[in-house]
This record gives sequence, C-alpha cells and structure tokens, in this order.
Amino acid sequence: MKFVTYLVNDSRMPTDALKICVAGENSLIVYLSTRTEPLIAAKIQRMTEALRDNLKSCLIDLIPSYASILVIYNPLLTDHFAVSKSIHAAAQLADKSDEGALDAAGGALVKLPVYYGLESGPDLAGLAANAGLTVEQVIAIHQSVEYRVYAIGFAPGFAYLGEVDERIAASRLATPRQKVPKGAVAIADRQTAVYPAVSPGGWNLIGLCPTLMFDPNSEPNMPVKTGDRVVFEAIDRQAFIDLGGDLNCFEGQK
Repeated sequence: MKFVTYLVNDSRMPTDALKICVAGENSLIVYLSTRTEPLIAAKIQRMTEALRDNLKSCLIDLIPSYASILVIYNPLLTDHFAVSKSIHAAAQLADKSDEGALDAAGGALVKLPVYYGLESGPDLAGLAANAGLTVEQVIAIHQSVEYRVYAIGFAPGFAYLGEVDERIAASRLATPRQKVPKGAVAIADRQTAVYPAVSPGGWNLIGLCPTLMFDPNSEPNMPVKTGDRVVFEAIDRQAFIDLGGDLNCFEGQK
C-alpha cells in the first residue's frame, strides 16, 4: 500500500492509495477506501486501536467513520509528520492482518434484543409486502445477519450498521416521521440502526429494542463502537416489557 499526505480536496489524490489529508492545524484525516464494506470497517477498527496505543498522551480525539479516521492531536506535543508516521504504522499493521481474522474477529460481538411485530414495527407489514415476503420472513432475514458498525453519528449512540440483506433493503420513507421513538429498530436502503432517542426520522420501523444505545451516565456510554459486530435476537412482548421496553411510545405519532 502506498502512503501519501495531501491537503483535503487535493485533485492530485489518486484513487488507489491510502490517503492522509491535512484537516486542520492539529488534525489529519486518513481515508482507507472509497468503498463501504465489513472488511474496511474492521481495518478502521484495528487502526483506531493501534493509533490510540501509539499516540497515547499526544492524542486529543479519534473519530472513526465508514472508511476514514479523523485524528486530532495536541500540537504542543507532536506534529503532522510524527502523526503521519503513526498512521503509516497503524495502516501497515491492519494491512498485514489476515483478512479472514479481520473480517471474523474484528471488534466485539454485541447482541441486541428486538421485539419485532406489527405492534412495535409500524412499517414491517409494508416492507414485507413490497419485498414479496411474509412478515415472518423479514424478521428471520433481519436477525440472520451479523452487522458491522460502520459509523456513529446523526445523534449520540446512533450506530449505522451494514449491510442489510438486499431482499429486505428498503428506501427511506417519502415523508419522514416527526418523532421516531427511542429504541426503534429501522432499515434504510442496506443499513439498519436503533434510534437512541426520540427524534425525527425517515427509516422503516420494524421493531423495538429495549437496550439503551446511549447513556451519558455510564462508562462506556454506548454498547457499541465503530468496528464492532452486531446481531439482533428476537424476543417476545413480555420479555421486551421485562427489559424495560415501552409499548406506549407510538401514541400520538404517525
């Protein structure tokens, strides 16, 4: 793999090289790929761990995303050149890792319970009809996949998970809801997610998850991080209630 440092939006950046771009006076952003896929997400996770170890006290923050990592450092302790060397080393470590091991073992495995159904997923029946499947088939397909956390954004704890089986991929709603309840499990295109809080949203709602996706009073404050693997496990109505789930969350909402 070739390593070159560029300014952001530099037209000279080739498409076949790992790209390190100057994002600010004390920040660099590294792009691994133009593709979004589980292996790239696993490499992002491996590089993030290595950079955290290598930079230690020089590091202010690391922000991983689909195929990039923003590195923010203390300019009183280090500089672009030293941080670039650490990025090169982390990338080489990830590049040398066995692809099978990266894909299978990268990140923690997190299991999230879901109460699927027409009561908890107002878009489930419509999604199934559009896909030419039964509701039961959609539920089975959704929980049969091991998803990768590609990025966390939009709201604290909102983890973008991929990739959804193409049989149940669904376009965003033409008219977004003004309020989506906390814990709503949703699909948009080939991504799925759990809404961490009440918010507007245009994803297709297929169930409810009682797990808190963001808790500012806990450490860690999210059950997942970028690069982790997620599987959904169906639970029944009573189990959802026993785990603290709220079935009145759709009242007064479209």
